[in-house]
Amino acid sequence: LTGAQEHAIAEIDTDLVRSVPMQRLLQGDVGSGKTAVALYALLRAVESGRQGALMAPTEVLAEQHFLTIEGLCTRLGVRCALLTSALPAKERALVRQLVASGDVQIAVGTHALIQRDVTFADLAVAVVDEQHRFGVEQRAALAEGRAPHVLHMTATPIPRTLALTV
Repeated sequence: LTGAQEHAIAEIDTDLVRSVPMQRLLQGDVGSGKTAVALYALLRAVESGRQGALMAPTEVLAEQHFLTIEGLCTRLGVRCALLTSALPAKERALVRQLVASGDVQIAVGTHALIQRDVTFADLAVAVVDEQHRFGVEQRAALAEGRAPHVLHMTATPIPRTLALTV
């Protein structure tokens, strides 16, 4: 890990032990390792016996994140699943069932993660990538009724993002 990644992870660790849910913005250039930091936060949720979710704005980006983390998670014995609207209905229903039962420890997906028919057994950490591409209500929907720690990621901080952070 780079020094900046280690610093971000240390701050996230501090946030994760607090009783107040984290609301953290992680900003970095494309390729700077934001996904590695996000995976760390997601694995901390799994380590505590809970679930993590990573939501991306497009199916291509969600698939990219899934392919990046799935191999690592498999080696650690952590079950991941991809949930997008492009999945066939039967497969999508199975993934929803596995997420609801807690058998899937890390769910990666698109807006499909915030549909009414998706429930989590015990969501502890939610990561929202390219958070500026989601509406305020969409970002809130992932945490609604759950109070998870939320890590927002962006490569392009925009004035609204900076204002929300402040």
